This record gives sequence, C-alpha cells and structure tokens, in this order.
Amino acid sequence: MKDLFHKMAQKVSATVGSPGAFFLAILVILAWAVSGPLFGFSDTWQLIINTGTTIVTFLMVFLIQNTQNRDARVMQLKLDELIRAMDPARNSLVDLENLSDEEIEKLEKEFKSLRSQIQVIKEVKSEKKKGRKKGSEKPARAPDEG
Repeated sequence: MKDLFHKMAQKVSATVGSPGAFFLAILVILAWAVSGPLFGFSDTWQLIINTGTTIVTFLMVFLIQNTQNRDARVMQLKLDELIRAMDPARNSLVDLENLSDEEIEKLEKEFKSLRSQIQVIKEVKSEKKKGRKKGSEKPARAPDEG
C-alpha cells in the first residue's frame, strides 16, 4: 500500500508540476471566468471554482508532503554517508535529526563560533600575503660592467 501510494504520488507530482498542467489550470480558470456572464455570476458559479480548488489543494498537500518527506530523508542519508566517509568528521553528527532543540541550538552556536574562527584565520592569511607581496619586491640591481 505504501509503495503504491509512493509511486502514485511521484507520478502525480511530476505531472502536476509540469508546464502543461500549469497551462491547463490557466485554461480552466479562463473558461470559468468567461462562463461567469452566462451564469450571471451566481453563487453556484462561484461555488464550482471554490469547491474545485479546495479539493485539489487538499489532495496536493498530501502529495507534496510525501515527496518533501522522501526528498528530505534521501538528502539526510546522502549527508550521513558523506560524514561517515570523512575521517576528520564527527560521526556523532550523523543522526542530528534525532537531537532535541536545545542540543541543535548548542551545535549551531558551536558551528557559528567555528565560522568566526575560520574567518579570522582567513583574514590573517590574507594580510600575510599582502605583506609578503609588498616586501617581496627585489631591489633593482646595477647592470654588470665588464
């Protein structure tokens, strides 16, 4: 059942996300707008578009959520594999999604501090390079006489 829903969700998501579906939706809205004078802009006429869009939106929420959940899980697995494969990386970062909000905030502060330290190191290196370039100019030598 899960696999069937997943396959259907992927196909519907791909179809609905296509340019053709977008233009079809525009055509439906135009047809509805053009038919307004024929129905005297009645409550029933308005109810048709309201009901149709509500039903489509309701169903699309589930399909979009399914595809986003799957994409997030796949991305997480790819990142976990990259972390696992890197020797200097902390393998404890592999299951961050299971940490509490407080633990995640603590890690965010740690990484913010690391970024600041890296920025300082880059600035120091940049200043050293500038200093070397200015000091590395060799004085001009007199031509050899002889």
